[in-house]
Amino acid sequence: MLHTALIVFHLLLAIGIIGLVLIQHGKGADAGAAFGSGASATVFGARGSSNFLSRTTGILAALFFATSIVLAGFAMNPGEQAGLMDAAEQPVAPAESDLPVVDVPAPAEAVSDVPAVPSE
Repeated sequence: MLHTALIVFHLLLAIGIIGLVLIQHGKGADAGAAFGSGASATVFGARGSSNFLSRTTGILAALFFATSIVLAGFAMNPGEQAGLMDAAEQPVAPAESDLPVVDVPAPAEAVSDVPAVPSE
């Protein structure tokens, strides 16, 4: 259960990192701000969004690396995991029957009515 929860958390971290990286402005986007892109009217201010986004991306990346290391530890030391056949019901031994045991003699040499194939 812990392993599955950690994988789900790891996947959510990966999606979060991808989203944050995609919404950040690159270094070349500063030239667009000179022509009135209105960066000072954003929620975080003129410079606050880049600091907030880069800091959040760094935190998510650190958590992603930590979960990667923990998942690698799980993979290297799997312990005893229940397999598919462990969950299946074990067959029940047949009950003792009251029928007599009969010895069957070994078959004698087989006699065939099929004619032999002539050799060439």
